Amino acid sequence: MPPPATTLAYLDCFSGISGDMLLGALLHAGLEETVLLEELGKIKGIDFKLSVEDQLRSGISCKQVTIHSPAAQQFRHLENILTLLENSNLSEIIVQKASTLFIRLAESEAKVHNVSVAKIHFHEVGGVDTIVDIVGTLIGLQELGIEEVICSPLPMGHGFVRCAHGNLPLPAPAVSRLLLDTPVYGVDQEKELVTPTGAVLATGLAASFAKMPAMKMKAIGYGAGNHTLNGDQPNLLRLIVGEAILVEESDVVEVIETNLDDWNSEGFPYLCDRLFARGALDVSLSPMIMKKGRPGQLLRVICDPVHGLELKQIILSETTAIGVRFRKEERMTLPREKIMVSTPWGEIVAKKVHTPEGTVIYPEYEACREVAEKNQIPLARVYRSICGTEER
Repeated sequence: MPPPATTLAYLDCFSGISGDMLLGALLHAGLEETVLLEELGKIKGIDFKLSVEDQLRSGISCKQVTIHSPAAQQFRHLENILTLLENSNLSEIIVQKASTLFIRLAESEAKVHNVSVAKIHFHEVGGVDTIVDIVGTLIGLQELGIEEVICSPLPMGHGFVRCAHGNLPLPAPAVSRLLLDTPVYGVDQEKELVTPTGAVLATGLAASFAKMPAMKMKAIGYGAGNHTLNGDQPNLLRLIVGEAILVEESDVVEVIETNLDDWNSEGFPYLCDRLFARGALDVSLSPMIMKKGRPGQLLRVICDPVHGLELKQIILSETTAIGVRFRKEERMTLPREKIMVSTPWGEIVAKKVHTPEGTVIYPEYEACREVAEKNQIPLARVYRSICGTEER
């Protein structure tokens, strides 16, 4: 019996991300407001009211969250917030995750303002709305059973934003620090599209930043932002919840190539064995004419990108190449599975491929060769026996 599918959440941040947008998207995707408030009530010592409003943005139904707190709210140091979380009745996992996010947020602000984390005193961390956004998001992910978060690359606006420290350039310095090593791209919007809270949630929760993964969509939620964007662009965050579709092969592969004109190709079988053992999907060697009319060979290796570095190192170690080229490519493969087929010599492993024209059974060379050698019969005879036989 296959293991249960992982429940994914994909953050489609086409207009950026903030804490209230993510909280609104979770509520729109199925998080019950009463459950959220009950869980947030386990934090003692914060005074707020939550307003959740149904809206239409560009004809799209969404929810906008507004957090109301006293005008003279208490701004806290990081230590105060960690104590607040520790003394709450929240689950241990939520306290742990929230504490980690607040520490990262405080560290980024401290680095920007060149003060210690212990001494920093600023509104972004201490504000009740930030506490509600971060803890509320963690509650929502837990209540919806979301096990993994994947986020789209993040859009960066330009211009300036007014805050307690004065006018700051966009993206805000703390946001820039939080988004180090994160895929981003610039857009023509003079607005703060990614807030510090949004940045710490995205980077702290997302397992990766990529296009939408293979999944069966189960729920979609839209959270509304506060800005009006240029070009009638809806200021929304889209949250897509679904079940992961496990694929044996990546739909994006890395192609590694090098030209060889002074390599003894007798080592090719050994090279193939090493490459396949370390994750290569395909290896080929093609004749070619190189500069000055010299005969050469094109070595091409196809692999999942995760194995790319190790395979390049093998090529540079086992051949005379002093460099390699590599690129990412998309591919499409037919669904296939290993089966057992009955033959006069017993059951043999074969490959069942589902093509647009129907199912085709292909012999597996190594299995057929073993049978041919053992029974002293032509390999072609074993091949012919595979087609039309009963599969197991």
